[in-house]
Amino acid sequence: MEKKTYVPWDLLQHFMTDAFIHAGVPEDDAKICTDVLLESDRRGIESHGCNRFKPIYLDRIEAGIQNPVTNYEVVKDTPTTLVADAHNGMGMVASYKCMTSLIEKAKNYGMAMGAIRNSTHYGIAGYWASMASSKGMIGICGTNARPSIAPTFGVENMLGTNPLTFAIPTDEDFDFILDCATSIYQRGKIEVYARIDKDVPAGVVIGANGESKTNAKEILEDLVKGEAALAPLGGIGEDLAGYKGYGYATVVEMLSSALSAANFMKALSGKDEQGNKKPIELGHFFIVINPEFFMGEETLRKTTGEICRQLRASKKAPGATRIYTAGEKEYLAYMERKDKGVPLGISVQKEFLDIRDRYHLDYHFPFEDE
Repeated sequence: MEKKTYVPWDLLQHFMTDAFIHAGVPEDDAKICTDVLLESDRRGIESHGCNRFKPIYLDRIEAGIQNPVTNYEVVKDTPTTLVADAHNGMGMVASYKCMTSLIEKAKNYGMAMGAIRNSTHYGIAGYWASMASSKGMIGICGTNARPSIAPTFGVENMLGTNPLTFAIPTDEDFDFILDCATSIYQRGKIEVYARIDKDVPAGVVIGANGESKTNAKEILEDLVKGEAALAPLGGIGEDLAGYKGYGYATVVEMLSSALSAANFMKALSGKDEQGNKKPIELGHFFIVINPEFFMGEETLRKTTGEICRQLRASKKAPGATRIYTAGEKEYLAYMERKDKGVPLGISVQKEFLDIRDRYHLDYHFPFEDE
């Protein structure tokens, strides 16, 4: 197990925001990007939080394949729909602007849907769905990604890990938030395994010859080279219903691209014909549903809360201590971390020190005193 040090939330918030600003991101946009990343760590989703600050955002800005200034262009707008072009800017900024607009549309018309093209990684999908649930509405969203999932009976990485995400208000202390990829593992989790030199379980990744691959570092390399692919939810083949995960991943790919005329599948490889890095140009979609246009927010919250409570109170399997509902573990992670701070492993600590020194930022971290 990798040793981790807890770092205060406010320290990381100021540091990451300053680093984004030094990378060319406008201050207000930098605050949005930082909040999205830290929200991932608040929920215990370390694969998409501070772990990705440098490699997925700062490095791509420095490589010239992601624009620090987001030229968010609305290319089509109706009372209930919106299509925007992010022009390879910060996906988190474009998504924030899109969701803000959709929430206002849903307040007036009951439902709204938006799609974004030419975007970049937007953090955890649950952040955007939660923007709606925090306002008493239902949020649904998804995004395509670099090809990494093989279709059932295939070995070629064709589809992204393509999360299909829902956030539904309840009358409890936490909302029902289902935020997960349509693969068994997502690339971010394998990145975490590679950092701590841990093998991936057998059956999660399939090699070009149909064999199961377990070495995390080799898997990341092979995914880029097209010599490995992630298995869809359910697993390899049909015996464990892998075709279901394959089907849902395809749905997300379609909704993320067809409505906004965005790129899809192999066009999202991030490489040109000569193998050079280029913008990935992702597509996202977002849906907001206002319960006041149905039977009301109070009814929605009472019903969804009762469904969750009955599920948790149902008969447990032998040896099981409790049953969870979606969003509960993330809420418990936040309650455990809100006073302790963000747990950073050795590899991320080194990245943060490198960022600090490269940008000449005046910060001191707790792990430097250990």
